[in-house]
Amino acid sequence: MNAVRRYSALAILAAAFAVIGGAALAQAPSFSCNQVETGSIEEMICKDGALSSLDRKLADVYAQASRKATNEHPPVLQAEQRGWIKGRDECWKSDDKRACVQGAYEHRIAELQARYRLVPGIGPVTFICDGDPRNEVVATFFQTDPATMIAERGDSVSLMFVQPSGSGARYQGRNESFWEHQGGALVTWGYGAPEMRCKKTP
Repeated sequence: MNAVRRYSALAILAAAFAVIGGAALAQAPSFSCNQVETGSIEEMICKDGALSSLDRKLADVYAQASRKATNEHPPVLQAEQRGWIKGRDECWKSDDKRACVQGAYEHRIAELQARYRLVPGIGPVTFICDGDPRNEVVATFFQTDPATMIAERGDSVSLMFVQPSGSGARYQGRNESFWEHQGGALVTWGYGAPEMRCKKTP
């Protein structure tokens, strides 16, 4: 009888450790925390459940993007991801390191979801600019968080993120901007370029 009780107790203990271990794994980031440097951005992520969750989400989104990028020429996704990690780790220079890291994850997840069409999109929608049918901007909007759009003009493509706006929908890319309001849009394309007035085609 005592042997049965001891066995039952051991079984319960083993099950408890399994649950605890599973919970710990569920809260850990996608990378190993065993040898992270003290004071590093990686250590911050390891100690922060919300940041660890974002890291796991990015790992999943990156895996989905990788499957779609198998025929990409030249192959840029892996190199971009290494560059992104270096950029994320530069958040140690920020006054608000945690906000910097969180923003880096959210924007990278949204970027991959939009670029590789991993979430639903609206469009493409064509805008004719400055009354010239040859001067068109083609926009596709994605339900990411934060919201994104991919705009194409000629041979150029720009990924833009939604920005706070008092009216309409405003997006900002590296050197491009797009502000849509009531069927029209104000678009700048390139550093220092003049603003174009664009109208949505039927």
